[in-house]
Amino acid sequence: MLILNNMTLDDLQAELERRNRAAEAGGGPERVERQHAAGKMAARERVELLLDEGTFEELDRLVVHDCHDFGMAAQTVPGDGFVTGYGEIDGRKVFVFAHDFTVMGGSLSAANAQKVCKVMDLAIKTGAPIIGLNDSGGARIQEGVASLAGYTDIFLRNTLASGVVPQISAVMGPCAGGAVYSPAITDFVFMVDKTSHMFVTGPDVIKTVTHETVTKEDLGGAETHNQRSGVAHFLAHDDRECLQMVRELFSYLPSNNLEDAPRLRTEDPDDRRDASLDTIIPAESQQPYDIKQIVTRVVDDGRFLEVQEGFAQNIVVGFGRLSGKSVGIVANQPAVLAGCLDINASLKAARFVRFCDAFGIPIVTFEDVPGFLPGIDQEYGGIIKHGAKLLYAYAEATVPKVTVITRKAYGGAYCVMGSKHLRTDINFAYPTAEIAVMGPEQAVNIVYRRELLSAGESADKLRQQKVDDFRTRFANPYVAAERGWVDEVILPRDTRPKLIRALKMLENKVDDTPRKKHGNIPL
Repeated sequence: MLILNNMTLDDLQAELERRNRAAEAGGGPERVERQHAAGKMAARERVELLLDEGTFEELDRLVVHDCHDFGMAAQTVPGDGFVTGYGEIDGRKVFVFAHDFTVMGGSLSAANAQKVCKVMDLAIKTGAPIIGLNDSGGARIQEGVASLAGYTDIFLRNTLASGVVPQISAVMGPCAGGAVYSPAITDFVFMVDKTSHMFVTGPDVIKTVTHETVTKEDLGGAETHNQRSGVAHFLAHDDRECLQMVRELFSYLPSNNLEDAPRLRTEDPDDRRDASLDTIIPAESQQPYDIKQIVTRVVDDGRFLEVQEGFAQNIVVGFGRLSGKSVGIVANQPAVLAGCLDINASLKAARFVRFCDAFGIPIVTFEDVPGFLPGIDQEYGGIIKHGAKLLYAYAEATVPKVTVITRKAYGGAYCVMGSKHLRTDINFAYPTAEIAVMGPEQAVNIVYRRELLSAGESADKLRQQKVDDFRTRFANPYVAAERGWVDEVILPRDTRPKLIRALKMLENKVDDTPRKKHGNIPL
């Protein structure tokens, strides 16, 4: 029989089980119940629900902190408030870390920061995504600068992993101070309504410094960051829904920047034509319509996962599939602000385009844009540099790019939204497309200003004649098609088969860029 340090094999096994039970207990059953009472799941419950059943392999379960000041020695718990390891989602490897709020409020220590860094390093080495389940009171005050160093070590790895493996953050409780910058660097942020909060400085500090009174929910709640700040990308109503949404997003993503996203089987025919698309766009060009009606009719099985649904709703971004393959979709939304591009829409779309490009996901653009939103606030807010971010993202992207102009494509906004001039591979246009420097009414007011002023009572009649003439000569897709800037004018009903054929043709696309360390995007 094996004997070690006067302990039998049975004794060794019993000691191992004792330590494992202590780690699994976290802060104890009373604190777990407090989590449940607050509408939150415990850390291990979250991990088990996120991953395929029975696939989780925990690492560093027995790590403890080495801080013995401020009575910390009596608060030593195996695992030290973080659960880390790897498992599978739909049979694909993924690394995960989860704050355990029941252990010292899930605060970050030097020890558990090393645990997180270890799984992040392994994820980068093995080419697997990283998912963080955040529920923490912040840096462990008792450890001073050591805990701050731990955060910085994590930020560095977030940055190094960016564009190499997908990074997903699920904020499922408090996330304050320096802790917010790790989720901010990651690709997608989920928040849970009423239970998760993110802010750099909390309500008490704000009241002291600026004398402003605000609640945690208004300052950094899930609705705030999904609708006003754009920090978050998805809003869930509880932990269970949040984790299911993470799994759904994961299904559209590749494991790393060298692999393709998984291809799923679909019964939706590649050559399916949809006559209902022919009637969605109103005959009157000033009338709004919902661009998502076109998107959902084109993608496989009508399934479209919208990203940042509540933020900058004048542009729509998200994931769908065409012939079973993941595509990123960017679409102007005529139902909101007439589909104009503004600061927030430009930022939202630019980051999404750059994510798709980093991970080899083709980009399909549905364009109906009358221009950039005019106004003093937009100009003072830097619409020039923010709009340039979207232009930069499209120009830089080397993945397959296909654009469909559904209606308006005016001025600089036409250039920005995946135009042929930004190395877009295939550009389609509906017969309803209007491609021009600006709308007919605005163009006539500028070009024929003197004639209209001198026309007296007949000015209105003259203006309408000029508008009709301008629309006939310029507000159509055929001038651009004659120059090769639109590859084909198609009927709306043919959108799906045309996109699928184009993307199949582009599967082996290679697009060279000048040798450089990196560009200097206008930040």
